[in-house]
Amino acid sequence: MITSRRLALPALAAALLLAGCGGAEAKLRNGLISAGLPDGMATCMARPMARDLSVGQLMKLNSLSRVGRLDPRRTSYDQLMHQIRALNDPEIMRITAAAALSCAFGI
Repeated sequence: MITSRRLALPALAAALLLAGCGGAEAKLRNGLISAGLPDGMATCMARPMARDLSVGQLMKLNSLSRVGRLDPRRTSYDQLMHQIRALNDPEIMRITAAAALSCAFGI
C-alpha cells in the first residue's frame, strides 16, 4: 500500500500541474494585455512563458500587477521589460525575451 501511495503522489502532482497550465497561460495573457501589449502578442507569448517558467517565477511576474507600476495606456514594451528585469531573475528575463522575439518574428 505504501508503494502505491508513493506512486500516486507524483501522478497527482503532475495532473494538478498540467491542469493549472491553462490557468497560468490565461493569467499571463491577461496580465500582458493589461500591461499594454497587443492581444495577439500577449496570446503568443503566454504559452511558452507558462510552459517554461516555474510557479515561483510566475508568482514573481504576478507581483508586478499588484504593485500597480504598469499603466496599460502608457506602458511600452521597453518599460515592461525594464520592470521584468527589476525582478532580478535572469531566467524570467530570458524566457520573456525569447517569447517576445519568437512572436515578433513569427518563429
